[in-house]
Amino acid sequence: MRSLRVALTLALICAAGAGHVRAQDAPLELTRLPGPIEVDGHPDEEVWQQIPSLPLTMYTPLFRGQPTQRTEIRVAYDDEYFYVAGWFYDTNPAGIRVNSLYRDRWNGDDALAIYIDAFNDNQNAKWFGTTPSGMRFDLLVSDDGNTTNDSWDTFWTSRTSITGAGWFAEVRIPFSSLGFQAGPDGRVVMGLTVTRLVSRIDERVTFPEIDPKFPFRRPSVARDVVLRDVHSRTPLYVTPYVLGGGAQTALPPAAVPGPAPAPFRRERDTSREAGLDVRYPVTGRLTLDFTVNTDFAQVEADGQQVALDRFPLFFPERRRFFQEGSSLFDFTSANGLRLFHSRRIGLTPDFEPVRILGGARAVGRVGQWDVGALEMQTARHDATPAENFGVLRLRRPVLNQHSTAGILATSYISADGRTNFALGADTSLRVHGDEYVGVKWAASADSAERRGLGLAERSLFDTTWERRSQRGLSYTGQFSRAGSAYRPEMGFLPRRDFTTANVFGNYFIYTDTHRYFKRIYPGALALNTFRNADRVLESGTYAFWVQWDTKAGGGGWVEPKWFHENVLAPFTIGNAVHVPAGTYDFADLQLVYIMPSGARLRTTADFRTGSYFDGHRTQLILAPTWNVSRHLEVGGDYQMSLLRFDTRGESVNIHLARIRIRTAVNAQASGNAFVQYNSTTNRLDFNVRFRYNVAEGTDLWVVYNEGLDGDRAFDTLARPPAPLSLSRALIVKYSHTFTF
Repeated sequence: MRSLRVALTLALICAAGAGHVRAQDAPLELTRLPGPIEVDGHPDEEVWQQIPSLPLTMYTPLFRGQPTQRTEIRVAYDDEYFYVAGWFYDTNPAGIRVNSLYRDRWNGDDALAIYIDAFNDNQNAKWFGTTPSGMRFDLLVSDDGNTTNDSWDTFWTSRTSITGAGWFAEVRIPFSSLGFQAGPDGRVVMGLTVTRLVSRIDERVTFPEIDPKFPFRRPSVARDVVLRDVHSRTPLYVTPYVLGGGAQTALPPAAVPGPAPAPFRRERDTSREAGLDVRYPVTGRLTLDFTVNTDFAQVEADGQQVALDRFPLFFPERRRFFQEGSSLFDFTSANGLRLFHSRRIGLTPDFEPVRILGGARAVGRVGQWDVGALEMQTARHDATPAENFGVLRLRRPVLNQHSTAGILATSYISADGRTNFALGADTSLRVHGDEYVGVKWAASADSAERRGLGLAERSLFDTTWERRSQRGLSYTGQFSRAGSAYRPEMGFLPRRDFTTANVFGNYFIYTDTHRYFKRIYPGALALNTFRNADRVLESGTYAFWVQWDTKAGGGGWVEPKWFHENVLAPFTIGNAVHVPAGTYDFADLQLVYIMPSGARLRTTADFRTGSYFDGHRTQLILAPTWNVSRHLEVGGDYQMSLLRFDTRGESVNIHLARIRIRTAVNAQASGNAFVQYNSTTNRLDFNVRFRYNVAEGTDLWVVYNEGLDGDRAFDTLARPPAPLSLSRALIVKYSHTFTF
């Protein structure tokens, strides 16, 4: 608590001096459209010429340099829409990058990006982007640009055209998709940033002028703009779905007496489902969602992983219902501990889906408070009882406009009578300039835990001091402690009962005059985690590196690392090699190379080699992408881990391979094939999805999944031959959104 008092004192002293970091404080009055326009990708109406062009500044490769390509961007509004038009002239039209038509898949294309902080809170923004092909991508930005959510979609329109002079764009965003709150005088103040990217030369211009020490998508560096006499509609969206399909699963043979083994059994199942999602913007700043018989059939399969240490793997949330506004519920501390992880809802520990009967969610702002609430009910499953999940999040600005404080509470109630409750409080305080202090505290209580536990054993405490900057010195110092009984049922806990002390930092050096390098940033880290039970250093990681970004948009780094691991219980890697209990010190060298994102054929290469526990590890990770045309993208990644433990005569070669094929006939019809191979299970999995976007909010999905057994060797006297196909399923889903 002493560190918390110190942080609060510093914040109070510095709050008056912690000024607004936006480039210009005087709000810019936007122009109301003086006449009608047609959003067709040809901004040639005379009314556009009556709108002033925004002043643009080169952001990269040379801050305040002279752009090589002429750009004009104009912004306006009327009673119902926010408009942006762009004239993106190009001296080499053949070099305009159009790599993809796939919705929400920016793939190194030239782009127009629009960031709108509709609530003007310096923390959150909605990101709208379009490319020369008219492909749209939209994301949510939160935590002042530190977090993005690319699973968010909303209603808006983009049209583009390409000529011998360059490419041109018109964007129309309904106010109902933005949400805002007008002041008593009818003024609406928003934060606005717009950028143009020329991908082949990684040239970006921005409005307003933004120092590269700040990410350009950071809401707090946007320009305040003023709209007058506009109103945000609050339509009701009702989206029912119907689903049908069939599945077949190969089950192990039942044990029966006799000389010959019984054959594998095939279980067939058909499904016919219907459900409903309802969305109602209660106000321009608060949205309420209801869901009944929730379904996620169209969500891409998880990327397979192999644990190379003794800690559980983390899988990110992919289901859209839990994605929107997810950053508000973020409560992450040292070693990746999360007070709330939404994948706990509707999935078994083995990631088998559990039927979600229904639920409700509210996310938005009420007055000065960010509000998030979630209530979900699941059905009984073979592996789990019926479960009820509840989450409440409250957060608000304190001291200054760049500081927040809040609470997060979770509740878990199972049908078998077990309950678990957790409560956390956190604050992030901007004490001066780029200096921030963060403090988190959380505690849990479980009906199954033994009596007599003190609060310290059921609590987590985490504090950080950091300098957030991409110019000069940036650093983070962190201290955290989690008790032995700290167990939030709805969280993610790779470790328990530990104390950690971490420090890491970078020094960003901009090389404005160098032909190849844009910036170079050396850095170092020291991560130390101690077991509370015996105060022994359980894990230590120490490294330094030199990282660089190139003016063409690529980069890489060189990083030697040293490790210390104290292993109490032996564990297995890849179902093949074992690491005994003991104390280990080892080291390796990592080399990473990243090609420019604008190249049609590009890759990331990550190579590391060195000692590993009491053996040796060599690892290679490749992530190539080839944009064959705007209609076809082939990409994937391959991970090879070679582990050798010569003193024990053990070794294993682990291979993970993933291939993604994305196709798009046009902006409406697209397909995605995701193929994975895992050598530890010798299994090949296919996830094939076709989407036809009839209109915004109306989709037809066809999804095919299959898992193949790559290890069919068998002893006929011991067990029968396994079928090649372990499981397959075909699902057709149609959803339509009604607007009232």
